[in-house]
Amino acid sequence: MLHPIRRRDMLRRRNRRLTLLTLCLLLATLAALGYWWIYHRNWISTDDAFVAGHLVTIKAQTDGTVVDVLTENTLPVKKGDVLLRLDGHHANIALAQAEAELAEAVRGIVTLKAKVESLNQRIVSREASLTLVRHDLQRYLQAAKPSAASAQQVAKAQDKMVELQAGIREILAEQASVVAQLQDSSIQSHPSVAHAKSRLRKAFLDYQRRNVIAPVAGIVAKRKVHIGDYLKAGAPLLVIVPLDEVWVEANFLETQIAGVRPGQEAEIRVDADGDNRLYHGRVQGINPATGSSFALLPTDNSTGNFIHIAERLQVRIALDAAELKNHPLRPGLSTLTRIKLSQAGNDNFSSTVNVQSPAYRTDIYANELNAAEDVISSIIVANSQ
Repeated sequence: MLHPIRRRDMLRRRNRRLTLLTLCLLLATLAALGYWWIYHRNWISTDDAFVAGHLVTIKAQTDGTVVDVLTENTLPVKKGDVLLRLDGHHANIALAQAEAELAEAVRGIVTLKAKVESLNQRIVSREASLTLVRHDLQRYLQAAKPSAASAQQVAKAQDKMVELQAGIREILAEQASVVAQLQDSSIQSHPSVAHAKSRLRKAFLDYQRRNVIAPVAGIVAKRKVHIGDYLKAGAPLLVIVPLDEVWVEANFLETQIAGVRPGQEAEIRVDADGDNRLYHGRVQGINPATGSSFALLPTDNSTGNFIHIAERLQVRIALDAAELKNHPLRPGLSTLTRIKLSQAGNDNFSSTVNVQSPAYRTDIYANELNAAEDVISSIIVANSQ
């Protein structure tokens, strides 16, 4: 009689366990659905996303032989630091020649101005002589009536007057030629001096730029130059990577992109940090074309071999500046990026990228010619006295 009762108890306990397990599974499913509903329902994500940044390629700005390398890969540099030096012999010779040409041009203008003054004095002298001859001729003519003067004296005076008048016309023509060369301009603004000043400025820049200067602060990479290398202007030397201005370029499927707008919130996890750190950002803009549109050899879908593949559009995401300052990122790092679509954001074709930030300009070349202007002024003053 006890055996059937024991069997029913065992079945009851088993049913209770199954019911409890079913309830646990149901609660876990509801919890997972709730978590997805709260934290993932309005988000899109991709692991085809990478940190990007400005890679500033430094190139030689003048010809020369490398005599000094002052930096190396992985070393930090500040804006304005000298990265390497080229020999200055050729540039120095060209600068000295340009200075001599400017001095010669200034002296040429001074000589022309002095010649104009000299011609003025000659004209005054000839006009005085002409006045004297004219008076003598008048006197001879008056004296000729009573036959007091000979016809020979009158003819001689007339010939002298004609000679002086011709000489004055010749001097005036020469003076006009000199004045035309002066072009009614000052020494500073005369074309020959202006041309010489331009050549001096170029020679001065070539001399200055034998020192290669860092236009931005950052970390040095891809150094290609070595001591003794002869460089031509435009030769790539190295790359500077500023780590204070980086962003994320995330490639989302075209089926995901419909709700993406500039200004929407984004979260980024970098593979190099694992799950230890979460970066925050904002969508700045969406590329106007897919990656395949920029391919060197675009696919020709009119051949009949069409296979439908979901394309990807690149989304630019700005990172939080404070987080970047505390935990800098390097361009090229892989990320897991997601964007929250619940926010309205801006128009799909607008952009919030700010090109007025310091990362888009440098002022290290702004005052390069100040010293050249001082040299020009001193040469003009020294040769115009």
